[in-house]
Amino acid sequence: MTTTETSKGPWRRNIKASQSDDPSSDVGSQGEEDLRQWQKHAQKLKVKVLEQVQDQLSDVLDKVLAESIQPFTNIQPTANGKMAKRSQKMDDGKVFMDRPSLLDELFEINHIRTIYHMFIAVLLIFFLSTLAVDYIDQGRLVLEFDLLFYAFGKLGTVIQAWLVMFVYTLFVPYYSLVFWGSVYHVFPSKLGLSMGIGFILSAAQTCVLGLLPIYVVINHELPPASRFIVILEQIRFLMKSYSFIRETAPAIMKNTPKEGEAPKFPTLSSYLYFLFCPTLIYRESYPRNTHIRWNYVGCTLAMILGCLFYGYFILVRLCVPVFRSETNQTFTIRTMVLAVFHSILPGIMLLLLCFFAFLHCWLNLFGELLRFADRMFYKDWWNSTSFANYYRTWNVVVHDWLYYYGYRDFLLLSKRKFRTAGMLSVFIVSAVVHEYALALGLGFFYPVMFCLFAVFGVVFNFTMNDKRQSPVFNVIMWACLFLGQGVQVCLYCQEWYAQIHCPRKENTFWELVIPRSWSCSYQ
Repeated sequence: MTTTETSKGPWRRNIKASQSDDPSSDVGSQGEEDLRQWQKHAQKLKVKVLEQVQDQLSDVLDKVLAESIQPFTNIQPTANGKMAKRSQKMDDGKVFMDRPSLLDELFEINHIRTIYHMFIAVLLIFFLSTLAVDYIDQGRLVLEFDLLFYAFGKLGTVIQAWLVMFVYTLFVPYYSLVFWGSVYHVFPSKLGLSMGIGFILSAAQTCVLGLLPIYVVINHELPPASRFIVILEQIRFLMKSYSFIRETAPAIMKNTPKEGEAPKFPTLSSYLYFLFCPTLIYRESYPRNTHIRWNYVGCTLAMILGCLFYGYFILVRLCVPVFRSETNQTFTIRTMVLAVFHSILPGIMLLLLCFFAFLHCWLNLFGELLRFADRMFYKDWWNSTSFANYYRTWNVVVHDWLYYYGYRDFLLLSKRKFRTAGMLSVFIVSAVVHEYALALGLGFFYPVMFCLFAVFGVVFNFTMNDKRQSPVFNVIMWACLFLGQGVQVCLYCQEWYAQIHCPRKENTFWELVIPRSWSCSYQ
């Protein structure tokens, strides 16, 4: 104790003694006790808040680290105990894990959910405006969904065609693989056996999953929505069956059964599950949820129906009155530019509806019914500052198939050379398939999608690459999406009505490939 402290000690004791004699000292001591209790309570509250924040940050970091496992290199121990670094992600397949869809997480935030409420409000406005116009023009308050019923007509034919494709896809590829695998290791000419079975299966695939849907669509003159159902299911079954064979055949070739043992094959039930689960990459098992949330299923079904009527109102209120005119206007640069910019709003709304209805609602619906736990069907594509990132994150389900069976296999065959050629080949295949679906779905050939995808899309992919991180490039990406959707809606709508008013007189090659809107003139 210092001298100063020694001199002050008796004085402090005298002060305390005098305070103890004062009646107000009890009140002061009680106040100090309350203050100490409050400080202890605040400290406990602080610890609890910090623990909660730490737990939430830990969960977020776990998700980020789990997702980062796929795009980055993996470290594995070698025989001598040292760590060996894999040079490429290409040697690994897709890793499935338990994770929810991004929008389901974002909708937990009130600010994001308000945007969803705004879209519902716009749907109500469309509904009321249609009622008001019908009442003013025709004096009735009954909505007629004639365009919707027309688009989904002849559903009986669609169901029959789907059943044929489904039964074929379920049994023929599976038992072809089982037969090939059961004799592969004992057959004298493995290459001859593989080529023979592959040729027969390819011929069957071409007839049943290739030509039959095209014949049904054209011969039965299906309406647009029914056409798209058949064609998109045709593409899905082809991609699913290819993934099943591509993932299973190498394992059968590598695993030679021991003497007296039968080869092991995937079960038919696992393949059946794969045909319906929302992924295009085959695995014998996937991460599964413990139960089905039936409330979630009901809400998702309601959202799908809402999106269906939303698209109907957009077409009826924003597209049909503009492009279904009794007399066509003379083509000029001015009229075309005005038509394109008029189509931007319905175009971008239809794009967002297709994304939300299919990539979020439809896939999550099947994921929930099948207890499929990996719901990363898309990523935050709306934050992309490059078209390269947009293409990777817009549709993760299709992107995974194209990456593993297109780009990665191309690099493996070329010994990991010609990366640019591999990327271009994937772009061309994707553009051709998109244009094929649109051509058969709409009933005419007008390669607007192909040009935007294979020409402008490739240019933007290499010019606006991942090095572009500025928010300015996000604005540029959205501006390009707006303009591209406006061009597609404008040109396809014009061609649709040109095909109606100026039908083909002959089924020659040039009549089929030259757009009618270029030469059609009707009064």
